[in-house]
Amino acid sequence: MSDARILRVSGSLAEVAPLRDAALYELVRVGARGLLGEVVRVAGDLATVQVYEDTSGLQVGEPVAATGKPLTIHLGPGLLGSVLDGVGRPLSRIAERAGDFIEPGVAALTLDPDRKWTFAPTLQPGADVAPGDVLGTVEERPGIVHRVLVPPTARGRLTALTAGEYRVSDAIGRLEDGTTLELGHHWPVREPRPAGRRLPTREPFVTGQRVFDFLFPVAEGGSVAVPGGFGTGKTVIEQSLAKYGAADVVIYVGCGERGNEMAEVLEELPRLVDPRTGRSIMDRTVLVVNTSNMPVAAREASVYVGITIAEYYRDMGYRVAVMADSLSRWAEALREIGARLQEMPGEEGYPTYLGNRLGKFYERAGRVDALGRPARSGAVTLISAISPPGGDFSEPVTQASLRVAGALWALDPALAHQRQFPAVDWETSYSLHGDALAPWFAEHVGGDWPELRRDTLALMQRDRELRDIAGLVGPEALQDRDRLALEAARVVRETVLGQSAYDPNDAHSPLEKTYRLAALAHALYHRALGALDQGMPVERVDLGPARRALASARRAAPAEFTGRAADAAAAVAAVGT
Repeated sequence: MSDARILRVSGSLAEVAPLRDAALYELVRVGARGLLGEVVRVAGDLATVQVYEDTSGLQVGEPVAATGKPLTIHLGPGLLGSVLDGVGRPLSRIAERAGDFIEPGVAALTLDPDRKWTFAPTLQPGADVAPGDVLGTVEERPGIVHRVLVPPTARGRLTALTAGEYRVSDAIGRLEDGTTLELGHHWPVREPRPAGRRLPTREPFVTGQRVFDFLFPVAEGGSVAVPGGFGTGKTVIEQSLAKYGAADVVIYVGCGERGNEMAEVLEELPRLVDPRTGRSIMDRTVLVVNTSNMPVAAREASVYVGITIAEYYRDMGYRVAVMADSLSRWAEALREIGARLQEMPGEEGYPTYLGNRLGKFYERAGRVDALGRPARSGAVTLISAISPPGGDFSEPVTQASLRVAGALWALDPALAHQRQFPAVDWETSYSLHGDALAPWFAEHVGGDWPELRRDTLALMQRDRELRDIAGLVGPEALQDRDRLALEAARVVRETVLGQSAYDPNDAHSPLEKTYRLAALAHALYHRALGALDQGMPVERVDLGPARRALASARRAAPAEFTGRAADAAAAVAAVGT
């Protein structure tokens, strides 16, 4: 039995001695209740432990036992559809044992230890295997194949591998050196999973949201920062991306969000229907939940749990989307822990290593060739919401994210108040992937897609300038071409950039629909400009019928869109006649 004892407790931190040979980030069990904790500082035999659970009632002198391993998560079949807390415990099994409130010290395995899975091997005994090789398959959910992988730390010759029904911890095979192979394996969450090689970004992560796909696309395997104040629609955007984004698996990390907001997510997501399968979106989703009233140390760990699960499905060859909501709460956990450790504070009290930690987290996104055989590639696309206080984008978390993220989708409260959704500020937002993805869009959607995108951005920039001038002198004082530019930008905002998440015909916009609407909006603008050039006064250039036709096409059901778009094209052609 360990002779280590608690010397001091401060919030979620406890000082422990003598904890000999303790390693940084090693898991420990704290106190008589066995609270889960992690070593965050070592000085001789004195260790500082951050406790992942409520420390109320913890007393000086209680015992502490080291586990000899870091925080790990059990990866294997059964993850999809689960709801985990910040350290990987399933909330359903915690509720069975502790009721509606999580009791400190309660333990629950990530994967159901009693459920059996039908394993079909793809290799034979005698084969030489290396890390990442596919041993066989399990049907985890209807239509979703779970590839059972050789753990990244194992290699050798197979001496046994048998088909049958197994629990996640049963032996399905054995290597020549005696290593037992199971359906699942453990992996430390703070350590990135190895991959064969990183691949360049050539294809987009198609979101189904016009303003993102058209103006600010993100590459598959890229990363996006989504800062926005309260009420700008971050959660609705992430739910829309979970439902319609081009991902095989979705990992949703609720990090430090309000309990009632997460309760809505837990209620809404199972009711969302996957348009590709007709089944619940939860069939391909894992939720990692750590609300604002849960222990702050577990909040810091939750994003690593989520990204590790994402890397696991990436290694199977799947496209994975990670929705982290929000990294601001994660950074606040770092700040609180750093303050209790008496570390030197940086800007606004955040630890000086905030940028380094954020950078390492964002770098775990990417598109890779997975280890092992057969050859397969997978991707982790990271969409991270940020909640800057007062909507101030100059605060440290937003600025640190911008240094490493490939795209910025900035949400503007003023646009939200004007009922413009998604409330994306097209002046502030940007994408570093736009030029790299332009050839793909030109080849697969429309040859003039890059030109349409460039012209739209220029028109929206001109619209902002003209509205500032019109606010001073009135729109009547503007030249005819400028007044027409304001009307054309209004059509683009209403028809192309605006989208209703609650309209079943408009919640998802295929790339072909986005392209057609953008092309028609620009054709309308140029048709009206041509009428002006022929001497027609701007008052007689009636855009109303064409604008209504475009709005009708935007709201049309998929089967009706082609016809409505043809009607809109006819209305555009009639402008100026």
